[in-house]
Amino acid sequence: MIESNILLVLLLFFFMAMLYVLSKRFQISYPIFLVIGGLMISLIPGLPEFSINPDVVFLLFLPPLLFEAAWYTSWTIFWKNRRSIMIMGFGLVFVTSLAVAFLSIQLIPGFTLALGFLLGGIISPPDAVAATSVLEDINIPKKGISLLEGESLVNDAASLTVFRMALAVILTGTFAWQDAVLGFFTLAFMGVVVGLIIAHILYLILRYIAKSSSITTPITLIAPYIMYIVAEHFEWSGVLAVVAGGLFLSFRSKDYLDYRTRIQTREVWDTVGFLLNGFVFILIGLELPIIIAGIESVSMDWAIKVALIITAAIIILRIAFIYVAFYFPRIIFAKIKKREGNPGWKLPLILGWAGMRGVVSLASALAIPLVLANGQAFPHRNLILFITFVVILITLVLQGLTLPTLIKAVKLEGNSEELPEDVQYEAIRYRLVKEELELIKNKYPLELEQSNTVKAINLQLKRRLESSATTLSSEGKIKMANEKELYKRIMQDLIDVRRKVVYELMDERAYDEEVLRALEHNLDLEESRLNRS
Repeated sequence: MIESNILLVLLLFFFMAMLYVLSKRFQISYPIFLVIGGLMISLIPGLPEFSINPDVVFLLFLPPLLFEAAWYTSWTIFWKNRRSIMIMGFGLVFVTSLAVAFLSIQLIPGFTLALGFLLGGIISPPDAVAATSVLEDINIPKKGISLLEGESLVNDAASLTVFRMALAVILTGTFAWQDAVLGFFTLAFMGVVVGLIIAHILYLILRYIAKSSSITTPITLIAPYIMYIVAEHFEWSGVLAVVAGGLFLSFRSKDYLDYRTRIQTREVWDTVGFLLNGFVFILIGLELPIIIAGIESVSMDWAIKVALIITAAIIILRIAFIYVAFYFPRIIFAKIKKREGNPGWKLPLILGWAGMRGVVSLASALAIPLVLANGQAFPHRNLILFITFVVILITLVLQGLTLPTLIKAVKLEGNSEELPEDVQYEAIRYRLVKEELELIKNKYPLELEQSNTVKAINLQLKRRLESSATTLSSEGKIKMANEKELYKRIMQDLIDVRRKVVYELMDERAYDEEVLRALEHNLDLEESRLNRS
């Protein structure tokens, strides 16, 4: 009954929340905790099997997860590191898929090259959520985090394209290199075009028509589904449509989001992203016993051996590829070496070891159809799923748990040339307060002489300028009943001028965009408090 299924899903969400709390208490990355927790839940006697229809996996999970990743990706940082991101995102996916394809046909009797590419496309993309959650409280160069996030955005699209093309070959039984290459560039290019067209239409609606938070947030929630479905309808890349559209809407968000919609949209997407990511991670553990039970044609020992060999191969290949990607262009091109310098051996090693598989790999594996067009069972489906689950478990648990230890062992720390975040905050606040003092001086000269409220505000700003300290809350100290409106008007002007400076700094690109976005969010919260008073 539908009530039983809904209750089971709600219980899973509850367990997911409890496991997340425990992961924070034990200081273990929550994706690792959810996978292990899901596996333990699946072992409870009498628990009904939990399976999901492969036809809805892509549609249900991937569009919002890809859109969220694109939304929180800084286009400035993405473009700055585009060479490394493209090499790691596209190059590594294709090399991994190729290696897995030829390795698997040697290991698995009856395994075709198309099935090998299908498996390679499934297990090639690392998961940024898993990696960044592990590295959350660890001091490493910001470039490392940026590369992992940017790589994940690109390699999701690349791997799913490989998956889609390999699946088409298996289902149709035909393959031609020329058609495959042309088809890849066509579906990729047109997917981007569709995503940008829809994003521009939604941008105009959000900016000039739907200016209410009750409308804006729902539109951002349905946007990835619209982009994905439209692109897939024309048999183009829905994944690239979502990524391209999400990057554009995020980049132009300051044009159509005010403080209310920005706060609400951020909170809603944080919740949606956590629920979807968490559900897929816990699903990994829940599905593993079902997949194991489905392997009947081969022995479990042999299946585990094959899965371990493939897992070891992709781990070693990733580390080797990243070293080559970092050093080879610098050896060949002097300009790159001069501009980017020597990356050292520590950061490539950490980026290589941070290649944990997760959500996209699971979603791809579960999306394999149960039967072919002629009604026959899909060949080696359960074995492919089993190998995928082993790869996810080992990379997520083994690499995830050992990554912090490895970082400490090699003594990788943040780049000394990078400005610490607290220094950036202080420098930005100093400039903000200077602009605020200028506004008070030029716009309220008479009030500055006559009003105690304005004098108090001006004095407070001068103190903040001298100390470059955290913004002080002055509402309860200087607000007077007969000057409340004047106080609110001045404070609103100050917030406006600070937001203007923050946007100017975004255009100047002198500071990290995540720092400026955090300041923007603080301004939104301050404006929200001011308008509630």
